[in-house]
Amino acid sequence: MQDGNAASAGNPMSHSMKTIISPLKTGIRMTVVALVCLVLCGGCSFAPKYAKPVVQTPVSFKESPPEQFKETEGWKAAEPKDDTIRGNWWEMFHEPELNAFEGQVAVSNQSVAAALANFLAARAVVKQTRSQYFPTVTASPSATRSRQSPLGTQSSASPTPFTITEYSLPFDASWELDFWGRIRNSVKASSLEAQATLADLENVRLTVQAEVAADYFQLRVLDAQKDLLDASVLAYQESLKLTQVQSDTGMASGQDIAQAETQLDITRAQATDLGIQRAQLEHAIATLLGKPASLFSIATNSLAAKPVAIPFGVPSQLLERRPDIAAAERRVAEANAQIGVARAAYYPTITLSGSAGFQSSSLGNLMSAQGLVWSVGTTMAQTLFDAGKRKAVTEQARAIYQGTVANYRQTVLTAFQEVEDNLSTLRILSQELQQQNAAVESSQGYLTLANARYKSGLDIYLDVITAQTALLSNQRTAMNLRMQQMTASVQLIKALGGGWEVSHSTTAAIP
Repeated sequence: MQDGNAASAGNPMSHSMKTIISPLKTGIRMTVVALVCLVLCGGCSFAPKYAKPVVQTPVSFKESPPEQFKETEGWKAAEPKDDTIRGNWWEMFHEPELNAFEGQVAVSNQSVAAALANFLAARAVVKQTRSQYFPTVTASPSATRSRQSPLGTQSSASPTPFTITEYSLPFDASWELDFWGRIRNSVKASSLEAQATLADLENVRLTVQAEVAADYFQLRVLDAQKDLLDASVLAYQESLKLTQVQSDTGMASGQDIAQAETQLDITRAQATDLGIQRAQLEHAIATLLGKPASLFSIATNSLAAKPVAIPFGVPSQLLERRPDIAAAERRVAEANAQIGVARAAYYPTITLSGSAGFQSSSLGNLMSAQGLVWSVGTTMAQTLFDAGKRKAVTEQARAIYQGTVANYRQTVLTAFQEVEDNLSTLRILSQELQQQNAAVESSQGYLTLANARYKSGLDIYLDVITAQTALLSNQRTAMNLRMQQMTASVQLIKALGGGWEVSHSTTAAIP
């Protein structure tokens, strides 16, 4: 025993390690106890049990598809296991140039870039909130040299001032125990906000993609109208030459020539006027693609795309297909979790804290056992009086929840409206186009008859001009109806949520 004690006394390092390990064991025991308490209270949460808000959903759309698909140009009822709108929905129009434009939206559009940045920030907030699950450890090393006056102490043996140097290397830790679910509900709320922000991103992307497609089809219809007007100018020039010949032979008057010239000039002006709207559409597409309008141009080409069959399914699918609905629903769940955060404030906050480190007046002895200092403790803080602040915060959280529920239901109702609007538009346009095409054929027959009667001297040239004006007007109206049909097709796809599904945001938003 004496040898052992002598060995122990002769080994200061062993004694130092024991001195250091002993308080650490005590701290470990307290930590284990705290973890056990945390596990026991882990299921404690004051957030109401969440359920998706109930919203009235019709069994089917009011605008059901007509019986004969060939007569409706683009209608299709979704059958069980039928193809839905997926992925790159614009490819169904078979427009290579449009496909190229749509591919640039996700890369260059600045609204999409801003929405992506918002999503990344929301994901970072989730990581930030999750950090509250773990202790916070800080270190604050310091070195202090101070001059002390002998007059400040009664027991000073030296009448002269003296200096003191102190070195300190403390490590502090604090850990808030989540007994009441405040941290868990905060993490849940931030995660739900990240999912909602991801849905916002998809909604912005879908909106921009639909706008690009709509502008592109409008531009192509203007190109087709320009071709029509240019062809009409050529035809009117031939009519003017014929009228001049008729005037030379005495079969037409100067009034007929003036009318022919007026008709020609008006048509030229109409063809030139189309350039304004076309330039503006070209500039709009450039901006949507994230390019300067001055450096972007689209070659002239007539509209080649045709209406396509769009499987619109049943109303209940909108709740899974529209990103704006998904975003609104996630924010309802987020507001529900925030109620739990607010209610947890009624209960005390329990924090474990500890400090360990070294302190010495000599740098060489700083890391020695004699220089070791530590402390471990628990703090409980409870608000005793706040003049109704916590109650007001809880009431605010409940009111915000009710507001998000109302916003969710309004978003769903608006979605139903938008689908019905575009379905009815397509149905009516399909009928109107048939009628307008018949009017174009009638106008063409009328013009052929008017030209024949004028050449034979039976009618005046005013009848020819009237027939030409009617034909051109009906042709342009038919083209405008086709443009409305293509635009309504795009808007219907957008109203159905494009190729997006709610499952896309359930995991991607969680870092």
